Amino acid sequence: MARKSGRFPWLPSGRWFTGRRPGRSRRARSAASPGSPGRRPRPLASVHSVAGQLFLLQVLIVLLLVVAAVITLLVQARSDRFQGARDRSLAAAEAFAHSPGLVETLGGKDPSAVLQPRTESARKRGGLDFIVIMNRDGIRYTHPKPELIGKRFVGTIKPSLNGKVTLESVHGPLGHEVQAVVPVRDARGKIVALVSAGMRVSRVSSAIDRQLPVVLGTGAAALGLATAGTALVSRRLQRQTHGLGPAEMTRMYEHHDAVLHAVREGVIIVDADGCVLLANDEARRLLDLASDAEGRPVDELGLSPQVAELLGSRRAATDEVLQVGDRLLAVNNRPTDRRGGPPGSVATLRDSTELLALAGKAEAAQSRLRLLYDASVAIGTTLDVRRTAEELTQVAVGRFADYVTVDLAEPVLSGEEPPQGAYQEAPELRRVALAGIRDDHPLYQAGELHSFAGTTPMAMVFVTGESVLVPDLQVADHWRDQDPERFQLVLSHGCQSLITVPLQARGVLMGVANFWRIRESTPFEESELSLAEEMAARAAVCIDNARRFTREHALAVTLQHSLLPRGLPEQNALDIAHRYLPAQTGVGGDWFDVIPLPGTRVALVVGDVVGHGLHAAATMGRLRTAVQNFSTLDLPPDDLLSHLDELISRIDQETAAANEDAMVAGATCLYAIYDPSSGVCSMSRAGHLLPALVHPDGTVEFPELPAGPPLGLGVLPFESTDLPLPEGSSLVLYTDGLVEDRKRDIDTGLQLLATALAQPGRTPHETCEAVLSALLPDRQRDDIALLVARTRRLAPERIADREVPSDPAAVADARAEITRQLTQWGLAEAAFTTELIVSELITNAIRHATGPIRVRLLLDSTLICEVSDTSSTAPHLRYAAAEDEGGRGLFLVAQLAQRWGTRYTPGGKIIWAEQALDRPLL
Repeated sequence: MARKSGRFPWLPSGRWFTGRRPGRSRRARSAASPGSPGRRPRPLASVHSVAGQLFLLQVLIVLLLVVAAVITLLVQARSDRFQGARDRSLAAAEAFAHSPGLVETLGGKDPSAVLQPRTESARKRGGLDFIVIMNRDGIRYTHPKPELIGKRFVGTIKPSLNGKVTLESVHGPLGHEVQAVVPVRDARGKIVALVSAGMRVSRVSSAIDRQLPVVLGTGAAALGLATAGTALVSRRLQRQTHGLGPAEMTRMYEHHDAVLHAVREGVIIVDADGCVLLANDEARRLLDLASDAEGRPVDELGLSPQVAELLGSRRAATDEVLQVGDRLLAVNNRPTDRRGGPPGSVATLRDSTELLALAGKAEAAQSRLRLLYDASVAIGTTLDVRRTAEELTQVAVGRFADYVTVDLAEPVLSGEEPPQGAYQEAPELRRVALAGIRDDHPLYQAGELHSFAGTTPMAMVFVTGESVLVPDLQVADHWRDQDPERFQLVLSHGCQSLITVPLQARGVLMGVANFWRIRESTPFEESELSLAEEMAARAAVCIDNARRFTREHALAVTLQHSLLPRGLPEQNALDIAHRYLPAQTGVGGDWFDVIPLPGTRVALVVGDVVGHGLHAAATMGRLRTAVQNFSTLDLPPDDLLSHLDELISRIDQETAAANEDAMVAGATCLYAIYDPSSGVCSMSRAGHLLPALVHPDGTVEFPELPAGPPLGLGVLPFESTDLPLPEGSSLVLYTDGLVEDRKRDIDTGLQLLATALAQPGRTPHETCEAVLSALLPDRQRDDIALLVARTRRLAPERIADREVPSDPAAVADARAEITRQLTQWGLAEAAFTTELIVSELITNAIRHATGPIRVRLLLDSTLICEVSDTSSTAPHLRYAAAEDEGGRGLFLVAQLAQRWGTRYTPGGKIIWAEQALDRPLL
């Protein structure tokens, strides 16, 4: 190619050049900027530049035009002023000369007195300097200056005496004036007087007053436009030439030409018609172009279709790799008309043949980094050992290996910790996870328990604690001892390469991870061993965390179950079924209980301690124990909750005093007592959810109970409500874990509960199953306690109730009545013991109490005797001295009865004694 130094045929307008001055760095260009001290700023338009000379010429032309226009206006203005003064003076004079009555006034005694005010008025309205009326001798009758009246008129009047109109320019008393003299004729045509009007020329306005500002403004605007146009042209030239002068531009083009053909990157410029405008030496070499390539169409250069299409399409391309002979070229192509340049395209060519291998390695490294990142995100999403192992296999299959297996020691699966230190031999391992590209593989299946021989890589990992790489399984005969037949099946399946990595965390070796590749994949290399170890290390930490969680969760669940009821007590008042489901992550403080009470009554309890963990479970155990202890006092529901509230407050105070992190914020509880003899259920709640009542016909309601505060607040007293329950109805008690979830609010949960319960005729066990099937969440995050109690009624014939007068003589009648009732029930053998018990209780009531006394016998699984009175004083068991006459009655009752006690009522108390019917009686 023939070079043209200093100028290029492909730069006709300078638009192609958008580069920087060759040979200058960014710092050097910054130092040479117009504002830097190292280079004198170049003015926008120097007088030595074409733009400066053009600007001076434009200024000169504008000034000459402005001066000519001003002179013309001045000449024209002078002529206009004289003509205007002459016309206005003549018009005023003729108007007065021909005005009616003037001749008569002149013939009067005092013409001046009449004419002076009229002429002055007309003068002022007409803007004249004077209007003078004179006689034929020139003596003035009127004048703007009264002192001049009666004096001779200054001017020429002779022509006017001869009947002509005289116009002249004079310098009169008022200055340079143009005045007109007009004769005044009488009715016979005789000249009897003269009228003169005049005005100063300076008072006549001219068009120059209006035109001169326009001319000057136009000239100024022209100068401004010339200045702005020159500045814009100069700035554009400086921007296009980057502030370079002609010499610098010449030197820059020479450098640009040298650099263009010296760089090791091909440059080829194509115009809008697809013809080559420029191709530097490197482009000729890379594309094997002929010497006459410039000016020829791209399609005629013998290039491959892909290269020719890209160069001629003006399509934008970035590092598009094309095959040209035995070279791989990275081509960047950009259109040249995106910023106002001429249509066409410019392409740069770079030989990337040698970089292809390096790019492949870099891509592989980047792929490994992405795999490690994905592994760090995907592994350990749950605290489940098996699930964590499965996540390791899933993330590695297809991206790192064809098959991945995870084998763990048995203690790890149960949460126990394997022994620390090195192993003498590999323990029994269970395969917990397996994933692969195919399912018809001969590897051990997930769930199988196996032992590896000492020569296998798996056993070597357990003994040495280091990873093992087997690039080719065909030559690895040392582990055929494990299972020769299975080993042959593994080879036949296509497995050819293996990496075995220990799963070790905190110094504990828990198992191994195996990565397999088949023949269709490249064998494992030494560089890939670190990647496998990184993934296994991440999985090992997560598996160890899951193992420790499994152990702690098992301990917590064990503690929780040990604090809950092991079984339901025997009673005949309610048919009860229950379900308790601990949370999948952690344990809570939910509990329930069923407590038999005297008088065939049964207490139902359900509660929830705020918080989770062992502390909540321990607090739940303390509350359940407290409820059982308080229930032995036979307290009403509201009183029992008040005692629990005080207990929770003390627990909080103890926790705060010990500076423990786990603070108990309170608990909720619902306590209900059902009496089968009356069918009434007395309930009270402390911040707990309302119970559900299922009527025998399947109707479901949530009875309104007073909403007491949660336990531990101690702000308001608790209230209880008596609710009659039909026989066969079901009372459903539950905790919030059943009806509330992250994906479901409590109102929706209550609606689902009501729908699940609305089915008549179901047993409590069937009701529990239906409720859990409808409301159990996919992932249970809170404990669930459910208690379903279907009511029964004590038959009226099993209840004997009578009032006893407060008279010792009535005791005998009471004993006789009791004997008849027991005989009727078929318990005649228990009559003697019952008579003694009832006789002693009635006698104590008569002696120590007041008011009506009532005796009631209840026949259930036991025989219950109750004596009620209006006194609130309870008897106490004591030992009587030998000389005491009394004090042995309650001692005798305690010996004869299985249990006895006192229950307080709003109107007094009840002393009760219970006898077993399945043992010999006294």
